[in-house]
Amino acid sequence: MNQGSGIQDAIVVNSLVKRFGSFTAVKGISFSVKAGEIFGLLGPNGAGKTTTISMMTTVLSHTSGTIKLFGVDALAAKDSARQMIGIVFQDPSLDDELTAWENLDFHARLYGVKEGKKEIIEKVLRLVELQDKADRQVKTFSGGMKRRLEIARGFIHHPKVLFLDEPTLGLDPQTRRNIWDYITKLNREQGLTIILTTHYLEEADSLCNRIAIIDHGKIIKSGTPDELKRSLGGDVVRIGVGRKTELMRLLKGKPFIISVKESDEGLEISAKDGSKAIPMITRIADTKGISISYATVKRPSLEDVFIHLTGRNIREEGADRESSWKKFRGR
Repeated sequence: MNQGSGIQDAIVVNSLVKRFGSFTAVKGISFSVKAGEIFGLLGPNGAGKTTTISMMTTVLSHTSGTIKLFGVDALAAKDSARQMIGIVFQDPSLDDELTAWENLDFHARLYGVKEGKKEIIEKVLRLVELQDKADRQVKTFSGGMKRRLEIARGFIHHPKVLFLDEPTLGLDPQTRRNIWDYITKLNREQGLTIILTTHYLEEADSLCNRIAIIDHGKIIKSGTPDELKRSLGGDVVRIGVGRKTELMRLLKGKPFIISVKESDEGLEISAKDGSKAIPMITRIADTKGISISYATVKRPSLEDVFIHLTGRNIREEGADRESSWKKFRGR
């Protein structure tokens, strides 16, 4: 993956807020994206990812804050900003009655692509390996083929930044990995800056140069995948226990414990040496008659980072907050 020039920021978001009536979907977030990198907004459904990307692509107005794309104020100069961006929406947006070629041709016309249009369409179809499906109606395509065509369409006018909102949502694991390959190929071969939203931990880990973890409308931590994992500082020990608050109190301050937090089923513990920590934790629990149902130890993953920061697993369900702002938007 292209790590970016390290010189120019493609995107700078500063103190961005979005409110729908009394509900605040995005709460003053700030971050930047380097030119040529793949940047991920990682969080559960309802965290504010789609709201954020909708404002960044000028689809949704903001309440306060600023967004700059290559130095252009995206909120004050929307037409200029839109010329620089390509978008693949979370929801399907192709015309199923048109062929793949006709969908791309229509989009190219909307963006004023005239010179070399035929060659450009052929190029993007080859890029996503749909050149032999150009004359087929989109309604005959599989979900993965449609997603590839949407990515091709988002790139047809050669944008500087490509926004992907949950690009592999609902796809099977093999198709999802194929889409990752196409995204990486675009970034590597075209030098394209890409920002994506996802709730798939493996997707963020595999694709992104840097990640911002977003929850309840706030960015709670950001960095490279390795930096986020190293931030836990040791092995991750998970304990299944009913009396978790009591055990957490007993463990806090122990020299072999870095940190301890409650999770859905018990405790998530960062320990200097997980294999040695488990028997010591068990002995401490036994002195108080606290029963431990299971104990596991492993090196930190992005899932461990998310649990450590939020106290829960990242889930596909739970879109109540996202649904709330959609209701406000629909009024």
